[in-house]
Formats: sequence, structure tokens, C-alpha cells
Amino acid sequence: MSEVFIHPMAIVSPKAKLGVNVKIDAFTVIKDDVEIGDNTIVGTSNYFDDGVRIGSNCNIFHHVVLGTAPQDLKYNNEKTFVEVGDNNTIREFVAINRATTATYKTVVGSNNLIMEYCHIAHDCKVGSNTIFSNTSQIAGHVHVEDWVILGAFSKVHQFCIIGKHSFIGGDTKIVKDIVPYAIVSGIDPKFEGINYIGLKRRGFDTSTISEISNFYKFLFNSGYNTTDGINKYLEIHQANQTIQEIIDFINNSPRGIYRH
Repeated sequence: MSEVFIHPMAIVSPKAKLGVNVKIDAFTVIKDDVEIGDNTIVGTSNYFDDGVRIGSNCNIFHHVVLGTAPQDLKYNNEKTFVEVGDNNTIREFVAINRATTATYKTVVGSNNLIMEYCHIAHDCKVGSNTIFSNTSQIAGHVHVEDWVILGAFSKVHQFCIIGKHSFIGGDTKIVKDIVPYAIVSGIDPKFEGINYIGLKRRGFDTSTISEISNFYKFLFNSGYNTTDGINKYLEIHQANQTIQEIIDFINNSPRGIYRH
């Protein structure tokens, strides 16, 4: 028979909604307006504030803080949320703040690995299948797309967008947007090439990888600025869906992108 297992030294509100086979260890505090999906394991000494929604099959280790007020002086105790999807692993000392009224919810997708001491600030949107290496930090309103890897001690300025399948090197400070499929790293960050290894591991065929690589080589090595480079590329080539998605990302970038 399915049960909920709550350690007698945990403090869990009777109003919290817990799925089947949820396990909650000692010294964890769960407030009234919290929902936890089936088969999720919650370790010791965690704190889940009102407005937290956690999916199924998550493994949340110890000293994790979810849903506390955003670190934004404009916030005035409005009702906002943190939504975490399914199959996530959240390691020790991670903090994820709830949103402001700008978006009303901070969102983390599914199948993510968030390692120790990471911080996901208010109004962020994190996709699925990402890896946040130890002590990586993202400020408010950052959008991290699917399959992104953040190296240890990386930090991302507010409102940046990190394109899908990209890789941020360790101890890199990001203040611009990162184009999809890219590697960006360094004390003075720049585009280092495309994420060949990641794309191969995820089943991208050789032809698609070559098309992505050739597009970026043309864009960044042709001597044109970004806008003129895209226009010149489109005069010569018919953009397929993948390349058009990259072009759309660049054209819609609010902060500008990293080049060579």
C-alpha cells in the first residue's frame, strides 16, 4: 500500500499536498501551500515556503531552500510561486526564490541536475535536461534553455538568455546572451566554438552539426557585423529549421550575443 513517510522530527503542515510514496526526513519544514508529487524524496533540514510546487520522482538532498521571498526590493509579499518539474536532482544548499509579480512564477523544468550551492533567483525560467555545476548562480529573470550545462562557479547577469545545448565554462561571468549550441568561457568571455561533444552525445547527426558549425564560422569570421552577416548568409544559403531558429534567437536577443 502506498504511504507518505514523514520523519517525526520534520515539521510538515497538514495543509500541504503530498503525493504517494513521498519521503520527508528529519528537521525539514514544509509550509501550508506546498505541493509535492509522487515518489519524491526530501532530505534533512530543508525549508519549503508557501507557493512551492514540486513534481514527481525528484530527489532533493539536504539544506535546500525553496520558495523564499525574491531578493528584489520591489517585492511586497505578493502571492507568487516556484514550480519544479519531474525527475530533478537538487543537491545540498541550493536556493530557488519565488517570483515577483513580473512573471508570478520561477520555473525549473524536468530531468535537471542542480549541484551544491547553486542559486536560481526570482522569475528565472530553467528548461529541462540542464546541469548546474557546483556554485553556479543565475540572477533574476534569466532564461536557461534545454540541455544547457553551466560550469562550476559560473554566474549569469539578470535578463540573460542561455541558448539550448550551450556550455558555459567554469568561473565564467555572463552578461550577454549565449547563442544555441555554443561554448562560451573565459575571464573575458567569448564564443569558443560549438558544443560538438554535447551534440554528439545527444544524437545530433554529422550533417546537422556541420551546418551549425558552418553557420557560426560564416557569421563570426566573415568580417561582417552580426546583422550584416546574417543578411549576407541568407543571400547565399537557404536556412533550414535549425539555422533559422539560431537566427531568430540572435534577432530577438535583448542583450546582444557573445562573438569571437
